[in-house]
Amino acid sequence: MRKFPFWNWLAALVALSGAVMGCGQGNANPKAEAPPAAQVEHEQDGSVVQVDHPEQIPLVTAVARESRPEMVVTGVVTPDISRNVPVVSLASGRVIEIRARLGDAVQKGQLLLSVRSADVSGAYSDYHKAVADEELARTQFERANDLKTHGAISLNDLQVAHDAEEKAKVDVETAAEHLRLLGTDPDKPNSVVEIHAPISGVITDQQITDGASLQAYGPNPFTISDLSTVWVVCDVHEDQLASVRVGDAAEIRLNAYPDRPFKGTINNIGAILDPNLRTAKVRMEVRNPGIMRVGMFVTATFRGQKQVTHTVVPATAILHLHDTDWVFAINPDKKFQRKEVVAGASLPGDLQEVVSGISPGAQVVRNALTFQNTVDQ
Repeated sequence: MRKFPFWNWLAALVALSGAVMGCGQGNANPKAEAPPAAQVEHEQDGSVVQVDHPEQIPLVTAVARESRPEMVVTGVVTPDISRNVPVVSLASGRVIEIRARLGDAVQKGQLLLSVRSADVSGAYSDYHKAVADEELARTQFERANDLKTHGAISLNDLQVAHDAEEKAKVDVETAAEHLRLLGTDPDKPNSVVEIHAPISGVITDQQITDGASLQAYGPNPFTISDLSTVWVVCDVHEDQLASVRVGDAAEIRLNAYPDRPFKGTINNIGAILDPNLRTAKVRMEVRNPGIMRVGMFVTATFRGQKQVTHTVVPATAILHLHDTDWVFAINPDKKFQRKEVVAGASLPGDLQEVVSGISPGAQVVRNALTFQNTVDQ
């Protein structure tokens, strides 16, 4: 039997080992050798709260309420321009006495000021001249009438005398009326003109002082405003104008008397916007019981003409957190979800209007703050 040398046995053994290793590599499973796939774990919704005994949480059902939309704006009390009456003097002169001041309440016919006027002196001169001319013309007419009766003058001369007498009467009446317009009596010669209040009201403007010079048809010495009815003028922003209409009702509250509401109706919406504030003037006419003063600040609540449906819940069901309103609504799986809502007006009976976020019929936690504190523990 032939024997192989040792080195030949060693070479054959190495070759056999390589063949076996090559066969193993050809049959390997790549998937078995790959790393396992990553599993993504979804984070739980932070707005969802699960409690052990949801049936023990007091709930309340949101209900529907019909109401008119409201908008609250600020405004100011101003006089009704149609009730502002200027005090006019037709005589120029020097003020010698003032009987009323700015802010005073005056009555119609009350003496306001006295003016010494050269215009009145000149008017009296014209009046007395006219009276003298009329007396002369009347005397000449009477003489001419007598002469005509005796045939001493013609009919034409009599007619001329009669015409002169009639014109003299007109001049007297004109001069007397001029004196009355200046504020004095033709039968009581006086260079002092007394100016009286044309209406009852409050003096809201004064442009004259003692000893001052007063010019006829110049700046009015006083302005009297009848404040029995006033205007309330509010600024409404451009994006809110669609919510107001002429004829809409408004509730007005004075900042000085917040517990006394007044009723007003919009009678004018300004046609021009303020270029800086982007607001329009909305005007209401309000009856003044005597406490409204010009310049007072007010808060006006406008109510639209159409009814809208809003959701109503107890005020305690709304949680005010980070300048946002929330409620806790229960889901069909008995979990509570925190929902953002927009709260509206506060209602009597500790109720709160919800403009958006939930609908009527939704069940929410009655006391959101207590529930929130319980969950945080």
